[in-house]
Amino acid sequence: MTARGRVLPSRQVGAESPKEECGLFGVWAPGEEVARLTYFGLFAQQHRGQESAGMAVSDGQHLLVYKELGLVSQVFNEATLATLQGDLGIGHTRYSTTGSTTWENAQPAFKTDGHRSLALGHNGNLVNTAELAEGAARTGPATTDSDLVATILAGRLDAGLWEACMEVLPTLEGAFCFVLMDERSVYAARDPYGLRPLSIGRLANGFCVASETCALDIVGATFLREVEPGELIRIDDRGLRSERFAESRRSALCIFEFVYLARADSRMRGTTVYEVRRELGRRLAKEAPADADMVIPVPDTGHSAAQGYSEVSGIPYGEGLMKNRYVGRTFIEPSPSLRERGVKLKLNPVPDAIRGKRLVVIDDSIVRGTTTRQIVQALREAGASEVHTRITCPPIRWPCFYGIDMSTRGELVAADLSVEEIRQFVGADSLGYLSLEGMVEATGSPKEDFCRACFDGEYPIPIPEGAGKFLLEQPTKS
Repeated sequence: MTARGRVLPSRQVGAESPKEECGLFGVWAPGEEVARLTYFGLFAQQHRGQESAGMAVSDGQHLLVYKELGLVSQVFNEATLATLQGDLGIGHTRYSTTGSTTWENAQPAFKTDGHRSLALGHNGNLVNTAELAEGAARTGPATTDSDLVATILAGRLDAGLWEACMEVLPTLEGAFCFVLMDERSVYAARDPYGLRPLSIGRLANGFCVASETCALDIVGATFLREVEPGELIRIDDRGLRSERFAESRRSALCIFEFVYLARADSRMRGTTVYEVRRELGRRLAKEAPADADMVIPVPDTGHSAAQGYSEVSGIPYGEGLMKNRYVGRTFIEPSPSLRERGVKLKLNPVPDAIRGKRLVVIDDSIVRGTTTRQIVQALREAGASEVHTRITCPPIRWPCFYGIDMSTRGELVAADLSVEEIRQFVGADSLGYLSLEGMVEATGSPKEDFCRACFDGEYPIPIPEGAGKFLLEQPTKS
């Protein structure tokens, strides 16, 4: 059954940056406080989604789901965790890439056929959702691709969840990492292209899976390996078992995980995100040099790259922008006058550090350009004599349909404007982007191993016409 907490209204301030996808966590550990492990696994991945959080647990007989709008620390407390008793569980932090921000769309999704139950958490975005919806005999409407998959699986539980997954997963197209559970087992799956990350960790008396290795670290798990593209794993009292539900024709990990999405202390492809970002900065200093007095990052993703830029350029590194780490998502709408200066809710210049200085400002990306423009303006008002903006990736010219919330070209300032026109719009003295080649080389992996669609328009999985965030919420034709 599903336990529902209080429902909070949803507001977001300053939606300029690419929006994180979702964070997944799953654990099978008899004798451990599974709900507490799941809580900390989600807490470590809060950066991957701030709209809602939820978890499901089972004691072997009963499956209970609790989810709510808000941050992990807002949704769960000691009293809540005390009610979530069991030996296995899954958890989810959400940023909506399909469907609206409502309690009903929060995850894990819960389904039952009256005899057996399942809970499902999803990171990614399917591209054949409309086709799946037309072919599914649903007992009720689904407003997200995640809920749709859970519904389809629930209709095939007679043979068991493993068999249902092996039947349904090959029919899915797009980006997906799933953590699932029934009353006795935890499952995890990754799409055949490996577009989104998913890793396995070993506990003293069990296993866990997580979108990022930083979540494994926080619960004391030892990293074993990544879930392979096209692989389904099962964890229960028989240990960890795995089977391929589809062959992987190529790897296409989203390269934006390294640029922005992942936490710096997480590991992917055998290296830390921190070291890749530092190398992005080193290469950016060579490709887009600037004559300046200080290099400053836009927190938090800019720190590592700014250090690398400083290392190669010889320009001193400094802190010129302070981040309010307690903003997260806010449910209080600022007044119109405050909204115009909304960037200062999260980032505020340090006048004594930057006054009279020529600055190189390192940021991970420019999407719409409005926040970059506000940052440049704020730095000038704080006394900076020059502001040279440097970006650790190429211009984002194409929308993402695989799990990042930038699904129309109209949202992207670089879709139609040249670099010089973008520079004029944001008000910087100069603007430089890292090349696609430089970004890929910083990862240490070949170009063909990544999805780069938002930069070069080459989508590894074809996108059907009409795909979009609110596809399942559109009125049906009579």
